[in-house]
Amino acid sequence: MHESCGVFGVYAPGEDVARLTFFGLFALQHRGQESAGIATSDGRRIQVYARMGLVNQVFTEDNLSQLTGHIAIGHNRYSTKGSSRVANAQPILVDKGALAIAHNGNIVNADHLYRELADQGCSFVTTTDSEVVADLVALCHEKDWISKIRYAMHRLQGAYSLVMMTPQRLYGVRDPFGVRPLCLGKISGGYVLASETCALDHIGAEFIREIEPGEIVTIDANGVTSYPEPSPRHALCIFEYSYFARPDSTIQGRLVYQARMDMGAGLAEEHPVDADLVLGVPDSATAAGVGYAHRSRIPQAEGLIKNRYVGRTFIEPHQSIRDLGVKLKFNPLPQVLNGKRVVVVDDSIVRGTTTPKVINLLRKAGAREVHMRICVPPIRYPCFFGVDMATRWELIAASKSVPEIRDFIGADSLGYLNIDGLVKAVGLPRDAFCLACFTGDYPIPIQMQMDKLSLESTLSSEFPYEQK
Repeated sequence: MHESCGVFGVYAPGEDVARLTFFGLFALQHRGQESAGIATSDGRRIQVYARMGLVNQVFTEDNLSQLTGHIAIGHNRYSTKGSSRVANAQPILVDKGALAIAHNGNIVNADHLYRELADQGCSFVTTTDSEVVADLVALCHEKDWISKIRYAMHRLQGAYSLVMMTPQRLYGVRDPFGVRPLCLGKISGGYVLASETCALDHIGAEFIREIEPGEIVTIDANGVTSYPEPSPRHALCIFEYSYFARPDSTIQGRLVYQARMDMGAGLAEEHPVDADLVLGVPDSATAAGVGYAHRSRIPQAEGLIKNRYVGRTFIEPHQSIRDLGVKLKFNPLPQVLNGKRVVVVDDSIVRGTTTPKVINLLRKAGAREVHMRICVPPIRYPCFFGVDMATRWELIAASKSVPEIRDFIGADSLGYLNIDGLVKAVGLPRDAFCLACFTGDYPIPIQMQMDKLSLESTLSSEFPYEQK
């Protein structure tokens, strides 16, 4: 399961907004590692710099110094619609340079909207639903930007947290279900928008509040103006708490680290076992491992050391190195594991390809028993709202029972946190979340055959690709 994208925006006259955005994106690097980009405006024109790579690979002192102005938006990308290529890097500039957009989420009806816009004479240079969103706003016949954005929101189906900018204003937009997070902060001389509060912390901004589902905010010389709209149903992705967000971020007033600790504690109550030590698979399940250890009174240990950079390099390993598989990512500690009965807490099992390798590593390092505990219920349905998870026939829990999964992964026992336990750990009402990947109850109707390349594969002959 891969991260969602990260978005950031700042309006701050007198500040170096490009560098503020750089550090904001640096704090949100965990949400996407394929490409990074920043757009700035000096009140007259918008300029964009976006390339493939990590934030500190894309930006240098030279190109940051050229991004001048007092408004900026930025984006870290993991592709959820459209392939990984430089033409798909964001922010995207449309309407002859009048509008720039950065998008986190996934538009379910992007194919239909693309054809509609193409029939109106719109030409596309990317294979992303984000450009569909941007052109839907820009080509609308409404006279002002708020009306244009609201029109687009009424046409869009799916998940979107957006930061947008015209030469004079910064906009923040969240879809009516609030699937993806977006928050507002205050900094000396202006305001900040970000996917997570951790980005505010890193630049010294003060958290004000979260953007509400269905809300548009505009930031300009007059400050922040809100344009709310009633939301029919809230559906925040619960994986923001269990996996995507950084543990030092706060969502809906709940510290992610504490929520993960409580998930582990819930697992200890639902699935106790006699064991010698508990380890959380780093990094997303580390806090849950702490929670399980505290509640079960079983000692916690670091039995797996993670190489945090192996998946974030553009250097292709030699086949002999690639064949090492999960050992490139984790290294076990035999001195800690030998002869021990181990409880392994992890954030999820999706396809079931990595977990057996982790268990095998632990057994080779001397673990006598391996008991898997998973922080969420079995994932039986794919996500269509911005998480590159898997197609349904790839999801192991869609075709296997829990005992069958246990045997497949080679664990001595397997326990999943149930939905009630997960919701209790997060501390918000059940109807605040999208739980579709567990239940199949999607906030809006979807086509089960969709995948992240559906727009690109369906329309490949119609896209005038811009190779860079």
